[in-house]
Amino acid sequence: MKTHYLVAGISAVAVAIFVVGNYFYSPQQPANVTLASDSTATADNTSQSASTNDSALIRAYSPILGPENAPVTIVEFFDPGCEACRAFHPIVKEILANNPETVRVVMRYAAFHDGSDTAVKILESARKQDKFVPVLEALLEAQPQWASHHRAQLEYAWQAAEGAGLDRALAEEQIKDPAMMAMLKQEADDIKKVGVNKTPTFFVNGMPLMDFSAAGLQGMVNARTGKKP
Repeated sequence: MKTHYLVAGISAVAVAIFVVGNYFYSPQQPANVTLASDSTATADNTSQSASTNDSALIRAYSPILGPENAPVTIVEFFDPGCEACRAFHPIVKEILANNPETVRVVMRYAAFHDGSDTAVKILESARKQDKFVPVLEALLEAQPQWASHHRAQLEYAWQAAEGAGLDRALAEEQIKDPAMMAMLKQEADDIKKVGVNKTPTFFVNGMPLMDFSAAGLQGMVNARTGKKP
């Protein structure tokens, strides 16, 4: 799948403040997701895990934003119910827009928040219906309504997805497919292998992002595309 993004304007200062505050918040993890036993795994541990489990970073079904054969690959483990993921999304879009031929983003699911497993199923149905990008944008925009910290209001998520073009009746059948559950299990297994315990977590060409900031991610991409800061 090949998808191109348009540039979205962002406020770097506001996003940085919001993202840093939310990134270090430890979300409630749902019972159906198995994570690494050490929930406080260090960046060094993540780096070692990624280097020895490269196949766990990308799966054939993973949604790809940007050109499929781009030389620079950003892998993002994200949670559709994660506020920091929502805040960081414009930064990712801007990087794609500024590097339309050389950068791609591979999206991986890490459903840590209440209700996010259902949101992931909605996204997977959207991918199968070739509506992944508009539904992703809609779910993130509507996140404050459906992704409550206390109790997810998933009807709002469904309504947002329908508004973005999702065939809800078809999606409700698709999410019953055993293959969908197998996909979620694979995502959980890969989270464990790689050692991801926060969202968003980024890897650039297999290396973990150590400086969690917009500048840090942009710097890693620039180093691999040859662009000057």
